[in-house]
Formats: sequence, C-alpha cells, structure tokens
Amino acid sequence: MPREITITAEYFSTYRQAIGFANKIDTKKFFGAKDIIPAVDLNYINLLNERLFEVVKKINDIIPEKTRVEDIKKFKKEFIDHPFKIIKLNGILPKLNNQGRRPEEVYFSWMRGFIVSQFFLKALCLVFGVNISKIDLIGDDDFKNIRTFKRTPKADLEIKINKKEKIRVEIQSGFTGTNDIKQHKVLEAKRVFKELRMHTLAIHFDLFNG
Repeated sequence: MPREITITAEYFSTYRQAIGFANKIDTKKFFGAKDIIPAVDLNYINLLNERLFEVVKKINDIIPEKTRVEDIKKFKKEFIDHPFKIIKLNGILPKLNNQGRRPEEVYFSWMRGFIVSQFFLKALCLVFGVNISKIDLIGDDDFKNIRTFKRTPKADLEIKINKKEKIRVEIQSGFTGTNDIKQHKVLEAKRVFKELRMHTLAIHFDLFNG
C-alpha cells in the first residue's frame, strides 16, 4: 500500500527543491521561460533607427524654417548613429527590459524622447530668447551606463535666462495623442524649487496632433 503524503507548504518546498529550484521565483521563471533572454535583433534595431530618422525628417520638412535642423544627415549621425554605437559597444541593449518589454522597444522609446529634446533646441532658443550656448543638457542620459536608462526625475535642460536667473525644462514628447506628465517629475520640480529656488517648466511637443 503506497505511503500517504500530506500536502503542506513544506511539501511544496520539498518538491521544488527536488526539481532543482531553491525558491518560488526561480521556479516561476523556469516554467514561464522567463530565464531565457532572447538575443537582441540588430536587424530590427536598424529598422527602428531608420524610423527615428524618418520621424525627424518628416517633422523637419514642415516646421518653420528658422527652427529647422539645417543638416538633417549630420543630425542623424550625431544623435542617432553615434549614441547607438556607444550603447551597442557597452553591452547595454540586452539589459533594456523595462516593464517586460523587448530591449528593442525600450531602446526605441528612450531614443525618441532623446532626439526630440535635441531636435527642438533651436525652437527653445526662440521661445526663451537665448543663444543655444545658454542651454545646458543636465539630464541623466549616459550612453555608457545602464543605470541612467531607468526613469529619472531629473529635468532635461537648464536654461540661463540672464545673469541671475536659471530655469529647468522638462521635455515631454507626444506620439499617441495622450499627453501627461509623471508624478515623480512634479515632485522633483517641487524639490528643486524648495532647495534651489529654481522654477521648472514642462514643455510638451505633441508630434501626434501637431
């Protein structure tokens, strides 16, 4: 007659250990194949880079001439090709798995925001009446470090309005028709004003609606 087995939490643990897992998390990863990291599809990345270029080219063709990028191919080399080269060389692509998305999708989403902030610098100069030399890029963007690809509350730009006054600017990009700003960005703006007495503006470029 077979020995009776009482089903308890201890039994579950013993079972998982018997098939080679020390905890529930590793067991779930195994059965869901979450421990298998797919190789980054570089052909897909190349297509995404081309799409990034198509985006800025289309917008550049229709905006007022005084805000356009004069050499769009040079822009591509400097703000698409070069960052991608550094990201690839530093092995960052396979680690981009925010919220379970594919690395290629995380890369594309991040790069869209990055190139928009670069693309509209001339427009910002006109809005604030300053020379481009008065605009400092202060965001936590570092192509060599995976940690800076996390969501950071730090604003993208700091603009010197005059000898005494500076403001920070948070650039928001709209690609789907939904325009919002994250709570941690607002809290950061409050912190900066409290500690530095510096205002933060959020500027939204709604590329979906124009």
